[in-house]
Amino acid sequence: MSGPERVDAVVSGAAVASGRISRRERVAWAGVAAVTVGVLLHLPMYLQAADDGYRLAGMGLDAPMLIGMILIFAGLGLTAYGLFPRAGVGDGSSDRVSVRALDDAKIRGAHVGLLLVMAAAVTIDVMKPTTLAFVVPGFAAEYGMKSPSNPTGHPPAALLPLAGIAGTVIGSLSWGWLGDRIGRRASILLAGVLFVATAICGSMPSYELNLVMCFVMGLGVGGMLPIVFTLIAETIPARHRGWLMVLIGGDVAGAYIVTSWLSATLVPEYSWRILWLIGLPTGLALIVLNRWIPESPRFLLAHGRREEARAVMARYGAELVPDEQADLAVEERVRSGFMQLFQRPLWRPTAVVVLLALAIGLVSFGFQLWIPTNLRSLGYTEVSADRILRDSALIGFPLNFLIAWLYGFWSSKKTIVLLAGLTAAALFAFAVAGDAVADDRTLLNALLVVPIWGISSMVAVLAAYSAEVYPTRIRARGSGLAAAASKAGGVVIIAIVVAALAPPTITGTALIGAIPMALAALAAAAFGIETRKRRLEEITAQEFEVAAPVGAQP
Repeated sequence: MSGPERVDAVVSGAAVASGRISRRERVAWAGVAAVTVGVLLHLPMYLQAADDGYRLAGMGLDAPMLIGMILIFAGLGLTAYGLFPRAGVGDGSSDRVSVRALDDAKIRGAHVGLLLVMAAAVTIDVMKPTTLAFVVPGFAAEYGMKSPSNPTGHPPAALLPLAGIAGTVIGSLSWGWLGDRIGRRASILLAGVLFVATAICGSMPSYELNLVMCFVMGLGVGGMLPIVFTLIAETIPARHRGWLMVLIGGDVAGAYIVTSWLSATLVPEYSWRILWLIGLPTGLALIVLNRWIPESPRFLLAHGRREEARAVMARYGAELVPDEQADLAVEERVRSGFMQLFQRPLWRPTAVVVLLALAIGLVSFGFQLWIPTNLRSLGYTEVSADRILRDSALIGFPLNFLIAWLYGFWSSKKTIVLLAGLTAAALFAFAVAGDAVADDRTLLNALLVVPIWGISSMVAVLAAYSAEVYPTRIRARGSGLAAAASKAGGVVIIAIVVAALAPPTITGTALIGAIPMALAALAAAAFGIETRKRRLEEITAQEFEVAAPVGAQP
């Protein structure tokens, strides 16, 4: 074999082993480059405003920014075009093969590498919506918008988080479809490109443009998390899957810690806008990490891409072998489409997932989103409020390891019930204490630990659970539905604030979250499915009342 032929063979083998994204990858990478250059062209205006505290309100778009916007939108189009397959991803038939070897494999370096990359992806993803809580005060002050500290302003500052969270609802559903259509890996890459593009939120001169870009940012944020957990669920052995997914999901708390630290450190010097501009390096980091993200073998098999699945499985020490019992055969009874999630036999797990997600959203985007603003309205300075939240997150962070252990080795169902019940109890305590909680710093810190840590653990548990209870063919859709429902709760509560139907006080936001969280705990206890250490195919087979093969070995 000649030198060029050997190079081509190596490149081709690497592409198969990592799970080829598409046949037009060069077009996609050209789009990534265009987006990056477009974002860089927005930085000069921000830097030129340093003498005015980086205030851009009232300024117009200059030529470099206009050119940058054209490059960004053109680049996003090229990236999406490059990632989509030229034809269908497969015939959709389930091969008569076994994937049991994936669950029997020992944890090896490839698994650890995937988990580390996914942990970084989760942190980067969650930093985006978390940032909303820390930019709203500065955003409201610069544009004179209505907020607890400026009740006579107009329009309401809540429009910014409303735009962002509304984007995440649409993004979660869209990426759920994309994940099942073009693959898990390609969907993660596309979300990363959106993260880079929407870094320009930090240089938008008008609040209207901020709202538009915040909405676009939400599209990528909403889709990333469910796809990440879908990929982990389909790759990690069953005996380790539950606790590792929850542990990775614990990076939600880590993201809160990082974001609050960045806010306390950078915002006083570089204004609230710097928190958005950080999206450029973090988004690029996520794109680079995509090189070490292989496609899901289960996804490849579900779409008839056997050789690619075989190559990826080899990385994890597993072999693809014929199996007349066909533990993937149940997939043939699964219809693609969102409606399958609401039909028999999947409507019961869907009901639990949606109720939990709505409760989580009402807490995340009610109590947690507005707590920095509420603390400042009660007399805490901006830096003090950020430090209180950071300290509470740090105190509760180690408890994520306990939740991961409980979910993976005790009971997934009971862990959900326990965690939801504790979170509801803490929120009820906040509702009873009201504004007086600010008078006792110790009590404030103690009560903040559970909602801040608890809700981040709930997000992790829900993401893991929703990735386990659905069949491979619609798993990304199911995970996307869970993510969308959690964000829908946020849209509801923020819309209430925008409409001035209820003030975003500590008492109000705590009570709005506590009641549905308690109801969700009861629903999980009554209708939840146990997933601990069970193979995904076994869970699906039981749901469809098909006997799962347990005796055959690959």
